[in-house]
This record gives sequence, C-alpha cells and structure tokens, in this order.
Amino acid sequence: MKMQAIDPRFGRPADIFGHLELLMTQLDAPPTERTAKLKAASTAKKARKLVEEATEVALDAVADNPEGLIAESVDLLYHLAVLWHDRGITPGDVRAEMARRIAVLGIAEKLPKKGPAKKLLKHKTPPATPCALYRKGDRIGPVSLSTAFG
Repeated sequence: MKMQAIDPRFGRPADIFGHLELLMTQLDAPPTERTAKLKAASTAKKARKLVEEATEVALDAVADNPEGLIAESVDLLYHLAVLWHDRGITPGDVRAEMARRIAVLGIAEKLPKKGPAKKLLKHKTPPATPCALYRKGDRIGPVSLSTAFG
C-alpha cells in the first residue's frame, strides 16, 4: 500500500492533530474496506476497540517494547479518531479543551478533583456523558466497565 502524503491544510507531518484531522476527513469516504466496516459498526463496538488498543499500549509499555508501544499507539489514535468521528467530535474540539486547560493550569493535564483550578475549569453546562457525570473505581455511572460495552 502506498503511503499518502500529509495534506498541508492539516498541519505539519509532526503535528498529531494534523494527522488526526486528515484521518477524520478520510472517514467521510473510507479508503479501505476495513475502515468502512469499522465506521459502520456500533458505537459500543468502536468503544471496545479503543479499550482493546489502550490495553495493548499499556502492555507494551510494561513489557518495555518500544516498537510495539509505537505501533499500538498509532492503532489507539486511529480508533480514537473513528470514535470521535462517530460522536461528532473533531480534533479541534479536543485542541480547544487542551488550550483551555493550559490557560488555567499551565499544562493540559487531567482535570483536578478539588481546589481552585477545578472551579476555574468547571463547564457551564453539565456534560451529558455518564463517565463525565459519575465515575468511581471500575464503574461508569451505574454500569461496571466490564458490562458497559455489551
């Protein structure tokens, strides 16, 4: 398979958001049968694939396998882009949230659970997703993670 050049409209090749934006435009007319099949799958199936890839990333990190870690990271980003596309989220939306956190915290880290920064970063309207509304241990809302994806 021939490698596709990076479209200059979507940033430098080293710009991960540029790569994700290009990938998401390709999802509108999937270039391969495999991607078309994944795009047509349920949101739950896409979420399961994302979790699977995240697990593989973690396992390769613990196993000190840099080549596997790199390869699985690309797979993880691919499946994340497919899930974003499914839910109508763009890399620009994520980039904006990262910028918002950097403006308040100085780094785009995980949101604080308490303290003054939490109040500054609080969204004006509550998020509609169960995991953003309630997460504790291995549960998302009233559903355990092991059964959340059917």
